[in-house]
Amino acid sequence: MPRFAANLSMMYTELPFLERFAAAAGDGFQAVEFLFPYEHDARAIASQLQAHGLTQVLFNLPPGDWSAGERGMACHPGREEAFATGLSQAIDYARVTGCQRLHAMAGLVPSGVDEAALRATYVGNLRAAAARLAPLGITLLIEPINQRDMPGYYLSLQQQAHDIVAEVGAANLKVQMDLYHCQIMEGDLTRRLERHLAGVGHIQIAGVPDRHEPDTGEVHFPHLFERLDQLGYQGFVGCEYRPRAGTRAGLGWVRPYLVAPGA
Repeated sequence: MPRFAANLSMMYTELPFLERFAAAAGDGFQAVEFLFPYEHDARAIASQLQAHGLTQVLFNLPPGDWSAGERGMACHPGREEAFATGLSQAIDYARVTGCQRLHAMAGLVPSGVDEAALRATYVGNLRAAAARLAPLGITLLIEPINQRDMPGYYLSLQQQAHDIVAEVGAANLKVQMDLYHCQIMEGDLTRRLERHLAGVGHIQIAGVPDRHEPDTGEVHFPHLFERLDQLGYQGFVGCEYRPRAGTRAGLGWVRPYLVAPGA
């Protein structure tokens, strides 16, 4: 049975961030993820995790100036020092929260830079980051993101991501496979899971095309959950979707998979 993690950047947004941990635990989640923790003290986050018996399964490295449109910098020539500084900050948070997976966003393709330079920078940054994380037992993740939601993002296809992983050659570099993004870009989800799962370190889901609960839209997720079990997937499945009408009201799809509060 898949292990689900509530994404606290998208779910429970009815509440202040630090109150979302209790809400997720109260609904039966045993794990959480979020995009960026850096506006909050790491110890405050760790306190919430400990108080509610939650595992922190994932967060992202600093993405650069998000408000100015930056979406990561791992592929940007000339930003290597900023990438390394952001990695250090993420490591500090990972140590305090016990998180064992960090996602490095590739970034939007900058104008006037050729593909060879982008790829060399991306591979070099990932190789250096994976080497720093390996002694800490932390897995580095890269995620293909669809071009409709994030036009110009460097990494968009599953095979592209797995080719990058092979080139980097680090055992602790894996692909973060978001089935929402994959369906929009490529489809054929069952066969892609079968082909790529050995190199996947984390899975995320949302309904397609509107990114609401996964019991809406064009993808039949119960089939995919069953296939994940058959394939022996042991990782987490992140619920990275925007609830249609309040988080708790939309949890009917996942309640059979969750631990009943107090159990």
